[in-house]
Amino acid sequence: MGYYGWKPYVRVAQRQAKALKKIKTLRKKGMNIQPIELENRKISTTFWGKSWCKHIESFSDYENRLPRGRTYVRNGSVCHLSIEKGKISAIVVGSYLYNIEIDIQPLPLEKWLEIKKKCSGQIGSILELLSGQLSDSVMNVVCHQKQGLFPLQGEINISCSCPDWASMCKHVAAVLYGVSSRLDRLPEQLFLLRGVNHEELIDISASISKSIEKGKSTSQRIADSSLEDVFGIEMENKPCLKTASSKEKTSSLPSRLKRKAIKSRPENQLKTLPFTGENIRNKRKSLGLSQAALAKTLGVSSSRISQWESNGSRLFHPKTTVKKKWDNLNM
Repeated sequence: MGYYGWKPYVRVAQRQAKALKKIKTLRKKGMNIQPIELENRKISTTFWGKSWCKHIESFSDYENRLPRGRTYVRNGSVCHLSIEKGKISAIVVGSYLYNIEIDIQPLPLEKWLEIKKKCSGQIGSILELLSGQLSDSVMNVVCHQKQGLFPLQGEINISCSCPDWASMCKHVAAVLYGVSSRLDRLPEQLFLLRGVNHEELIDISASISKSIEKGKSTSQRIADSSLEDVFGIEMENKPCLKTASSKEKTSSLPSRLKRKAIKSRPENQLKTLPFTGENIRNKRKSLGLSQAALAKTLGVSSSRISQWESNGSRLFHPKTTVKKKWDNLNM
């Protein structure tokens, strides 16, 4: 115990070591740990993350405590942060380990209906929405300080296990900044937090019109365009040239050479990446997918993707259906 009853100061290196140790312990117990890890010490880099930061910094009651929170989140003290419907749960390392619970009231139905009405016909795809590629008019609607998606100060209820008497302690501030970093990677979690479905903002007729404008007249090409819009995958247009198949090319070879040719065919070689956390993360980023989009492609939950990616190079053995879908992504 330090002077005047304050907890002793803990150096950043000690705090980080304690955080890593705690993460390992909780993972061994089966808890899905989701730490906040910043790149280049930037708290937020995308439209949704920056908008969240700007919103919470607009609260006058928070301005004196938020700077300490920035320091904490930058040095890796937020060792766990999860977002659910109406709730943010986190673990922050300070002098000790502190548990933070932030309850967020759901977005009022009348406000959500008004947002949908004002955005009607202006958002053509999920990719467009989640990447923040929105018109100024739409951005002004969703980020409006009082009538937008972000919670008002009176809709936020904060709890931290630390002894600080202030409602906005530095640990809570760190978590609020950690949310902005999480929204950089998973912007759909803002809609989950507010209890609304982001897909309701997508105008299907606008999406189809864009496909027709691109000259995608056949049903197959329209399906390809939909995949491009939803998953950010660029479909390859293969020329319709009739070429001899690998089987036709090897049919006239001697038996010994035929066996060698068959063995060396591309379809008999290893095409897919091993199912590891590192490969899953790299493949998702190369395709421009969010964790939610990849989860939908593989038929699993977003939390499952997050859990796999957080385990680094560890090799996983997914279900057969998931493995087939993973193989298709790598072809």
